[in-house]
Amino acid sequence: MTEWVGRTAAETAAAVREKRVTAREVVAGHLARIELLDDRVGAFRTVRAGAALAEADEVDARADLADLPLAGVPVAVKDNLAVRGESTRVGSAATPDTPAGADHVTVARLRAAGAVVVGLTNVPELCVFGTTEGVHGTARNPWDTSRTAGGSSGGSAAAVAAGMVPIALGNDGMGSLRIPAANCGLVTIKPGRGVVPAGIGEGDWFGMSENGPLATTVEDVRLMLSVLAGTPVLRPEEPGSHRIAVSVRSPLAGTTVSGPYVGAARAAAGLLARAGHRVRRAEPPYPLSLGVTALAHWTAGTAVDARALDARLLNRRTRVHAALGRRFLNGVRGGTAREDLRRRLEPFFAEYDVLLTPALARRSPKSAPWHERGWLSNVLVNSNYSPLTPPWNLTGWPATVVPVGTLPSGAPTAVQLVGLPGSEGRLLRVAEQLEELRPWRRTAPLT
Repeated sequence: MTEWVGRTAAETAAAVREKRVTAREVVAGHLARIELLDDRVGAFRTVRAGAALAEADEVDARADLADLPLAGVPVAVKDNLAVRGESTRVGSAATPDTPAGADHVTVARLRAAGAVVVGLTNVPELCVFGTTEGVHGTARNPWDTSRTAGGSSGGSAAAVAAGMVPIALGNDGMGSLRIPAANCGLVTIKPGRGVVPAGIGEGDWFGMSENGPLATTVEDVRLMLSVLAGTPVLRPEEPGSHRIAVSVRSPLAGTTVSGPYVGAARAAAGLLARAGHRVRRAEPPYPLSLGVTALAHWTAGTAVDARALDARLLNRRTRVHAALGRRFLNGVRGGTAREDLRRRLEPFFAEYDVLLTPALARRSPKSAPWHERGWLSNVLVNSNYSPLTPPWNLTGWPATVVPVGTLPSGAPTAVQLVGLPGSEGRLLRVAEQLEELRPWRRTAPLT
């Protein structure tokens, strides 16, 4: 039953299509691993064991089985996207425990491609913070369970890193795919605006939030992104030589990047230079106001998501975040800060095809009841460890994360690759070169 645990989505789907294994066998094996490990990892809010097995049988019986790109592949879904028949709690006691009548469009596309939803994954309340804990559970990093998996797609990342599923669905409004992917040794991409349907929360955080894949290989990320987008994300026939800028400076004033993450970016730069790319040290012209712009949009997005909920049932940190955001709402809605940022950065990306940065500034915080702590301590810990992701939500440009190197503890480090709109294929090809040049261990050594 467990023979297919640890295989990639591409390998698994090919085997199911060719009837070398059934979708039921694949799903049952992964459900057994969830049962074995999730008490320690905390990836799932709810596991759909019976429903998933029944849906796997339906996949096995499909007349179009041989054409399904994700035939029989178990997938986990972040608990802010609707799954038919399941409630969507978004990490909160304030949300209704009411089953969804229909799948979110991204979930529907995964199911149409043959994937089987095995469960919904833990998130911080309203997906606000870069650590995942709350009333429904705590997601820990499978590489070091004393530390958080990150957030807000922390449960989805933990599920993949622990081998409970080969792929998972998450989303990213200030780094919520890239932060946990970097912590947990995964590949992800936050696509540019409009590539994948959004429909997240009450307005996609003013268009900053995007749905995307979490996986252990670039091939699986490309495969899942193609399904989510409804169109192939093509791999170029030839890798080509790209102009790659390397920056190890934090975009946010007052934060610094620690040695292991600087080292990861420099190691990746060296690999890409030896592969024939034109790699140069160059600093994007981030404005000093970037931190204020990010805070305003981050809190205002939460204010919109919280406005229909009973504030008495929200965590204190969420209430404070939303209250601050209400003060920023008019400025965010009518302001030009995001367009000004795009105009400021566009000349840099006319000179360079790809920006390479560390994915994080430091290792993930300790796994702790952060939802019970004060707002300021949460904001400071988030900003200090993840200052490199928010600019690309503000611009709406694609950004991917790929593992490179390890911390002294053995947990992974990672780098971020950024490009202009429409560069998803290029970013994934560069990520694939890093994978080819320095392969990583795909699954955390949990037993």
